[in-house]
Amino acid sequence: MNVLFVCSQNRLRSLTAETVFHGLGGHQVRSAGTESGARVRVTAGHVGWADLIFIMEKRHLHRLQTKIREEIAGKRIICLHIPDDYEYMDEELIDRLRTGVAEYVDFDEATG
Repeated sequence: MNVLFVCSQNRLRSLTAETVFHGLGGHQVRSAGTESGARVRVTAGHVGWADLIFIMEKRHLHRLQTKIREEIAGKRIICLHIPDDYEYMDEELIDRLRTGVAEYVDFDEATG
């Protein structure tokens, strides 16, 4: 499964998710941001590649709908409701990410 994590700047939340889940469970993981100054800005190509998209806040969905509405049509997009209150690789952020995705994706290291 190809999993995309999206936040605003792709420097803290989504980049942490990509780092934590990279190579686990046999899944491919990428991350991107919705803002013009993002480290990696989300594109139609990212969305087309992804089987599942996790956004950190509802506002990220609104930005995707504004910028690439046609490409996100029919895509499974899940909001993790994680505010921009964390630093890169913050332990609490990692816990919230693991808890949030567990219901949707098996990132069990043993299967990867």
